[in-house]
Amino acid sequence: MSIETLTTTNGQLGSNTSHQFDQNQFDAAVMSTYARFPIALEKGLGCRVWDTQGREYLDFVAGIATCTLGHAHPAMIESVTQQIQKLHHVSNLYYIPEQGELANWLVSHSCADRVFFCNSGAEANEAAIKLARKYAHTVLEIEHPIILTAHASFHGRTLATITATAQPKYQKYFDPLVPGFHYVPYNDINAVEAAVSELDEGNYRVGAILLEPLQGEGGVRPGDIAYFQKLRQICDETGILLIFDEVQVGMGRTGKLWGYETLGVEPDIFTSAKGLGGGIPIGAMLAKKFCDVFQPGEHASTFGGNPFACGVALSVCQTLEREDILTNVVNRGEQLRQGLRLLAAKYPHIVIDVRGWGLINGMELSPDIPYTAADVAKAAMEQGLLLVPAGPKVVRFVPPLVVTAADINEGLARLEQALVNIINH
Repeated sequence: MSIETLTTTNGQLGSNTSHQFDQNQFDAAVMSTYARFPIALEKGLGCRVWDTQGREYLDFVAGIATCTLGHAHPAMIESVTQQIQKLHHVSNLYYIPEQGELANWLVSHSCADRVFFCNSGAEANEAAIKLARKYAHTVLEIEHPIILTAHASFHGRTLATITATAQPKYQKYFDPLVPGFHYVPYNDINAVEAAVSELDEGNYRVGAILLEPLQGEGGVRPGDIAYFQKLRQICDETGILLIFDEVQVGMGRTGKLWGYETLGVEPDIFTSAKGLGGGIPIGAMLAKKFCDVFQPGEHASTFGGNPFACGVALSVCQTLEREDILTNVVNRGEQLRQGLRLLAAKYPHIVIDVRGWGLINGMELSPDIPYTAADVAKAAMEQGLLLVPAGPKVVRFVPPLVVTAADINEGLARLEQALVNIINH
């Protein structure tokens, strides 16, 4: 399907003005850092989006687990409108009331005591890495602190966070990488214990462990509860900081507000972004008071925590609570997994596993078929369902948290038709 010149006059969701999209013009001006699917999206409402041809899609990508309340939610429209008319940016040279309100909401709804605001998940993880390093130097007295991360993890695209991301495909051509990281298998406590012991030599020692409660980009792999509880014990005994990357799983995505709640352990530091602003760029690094060792001038962000982003994010947080959306996440997540398991039973030569928490779920494809997760996503897109891969053989389902039972059933029907088309291809 070509999108070289697409036109729509669909006025149902906005202006009646005809909009033209020129793919050649786009490709000439925008860096080719993404392998984009061949559609151009321009409007959305709830869990549905429309492309520039006026075609409707069920959106089970949600901006990659970002559009918490879906598209054009009334609470977000109201908060965006009110805040942009009031004050949108002033910098952190001054107190920002909206920032304080959001920080207090986050602190009162988590194990954290303090919050640093930035613009993205990568920046939040950068802040956590810097805080952990300063803590290791000044409190643990480690001259060369090491941070443990897991194979198949994903923590961002900056130099430090791709180094923390233990996937060579993200690191290729970007060396020299940032020193001070060591990788261990996910959910393998023996590997962690061995690394903590073996890396304790001279001026080198493990100062922090950075993990996702559930690996998203690594194939939607949930953390093992016993593993994380043992990690907490190790950190308590050694003084090592336990850091959770909650960028994708936080803000209700798992059926609880934070992924760590499912594991039954509290991190010392954790990060949030994606769903925090419901699609408005904002990130946060949250920490317990004992490890908040930053002093003025040691870390900063020009746009981080500005009135606009914080005002909208606060409305997202309050809406999650007011409308009891977490209950919907639990119910719709179970419905989705049950439906995916039925498809797995019906097409066992294609689907070999279904896993996840709440509304972050993965469907693993058989290694014996020639089709990839991207192939399934393309076939689903032809049926009007948007999905996203989580590695070469896992299809990821991360719809808005306001998805309905009817949306789930419709999405499953469209997915099955996509699988049938693949079989008959």
